[in-house]
Amino acid sequence: MKKFFSNILTILFSIYPLSLFAQTETEVEEANRQLLTVWQKMIPRYTKIQYAGGMGLLSAGAGWNYGHNKSWETEVMLGFVPSFSNDRTKLTMTLRENYVPWSVRLGENWSLQPLSCGIYINTIFDGNLWIKEPKKYPNGYYWFSTKIRNHIQFGQRISFHDKKFTHRTVSFFYELSTCDLYILNACTNKYVRFSDILSLSFGIRIQLI
Repeated sequence: MKKFFSNILTILFSIYPLSLFAQTETEVEEANRQLLTVWQKMIPRYTKIQYAGGMGLLSAGAGWNYGHNKSWETEVMLGFVPSFSNDRTKLTMTLRENYVPWSVRLGENWSLQPLSCGIYINTIFDGNLWIKEPKKYPNGYYWFSTKIRNHIQFGQRISFHDKKFTHRTVSFFYELSTCDLYILNACTNKYVRFSDILSLSFGIRIQLI
């Protein structure tokens, strides 16, 4: 009888580490799946190239669309301002949030997005520009930041849907935009017309995923 119980205990203690290892392995696989899901969500869904728009002469970046009918978009873009009369070319960075409320089908492969609107914040990488007024100026002499601009935009898009790829869509768009400083100038100067504070931009957007 003692030998029987001894054999049972031996079997149980030999199985327990295996079951513990199997449980740990399952937990590791689940953690890996969750980590993979997080990384997949971080992959940009589309890429974009834009001319003008207060983000430099030319800018490019990537973004993520989500929500109902993928109506919301968050994107990061890098651009440049050529030297022209300045001393050197400057780089810009822009963080944008767009909203595209609806889409209208135009035949088999085309669609129209009648309204695209959004807000974005832009900065220029230049040591001569600043966020907070330098001490060398009298207090309140410059009441705005020369380094950061806040923008609003609205526009339209027309999109081509490639049937060979489920998610592949190429969109051509234009936007009218303005920034906080322009709006304030228009409000305080009656000679500034609404058309004077708007800038036109256009570009291409490619949905990848």
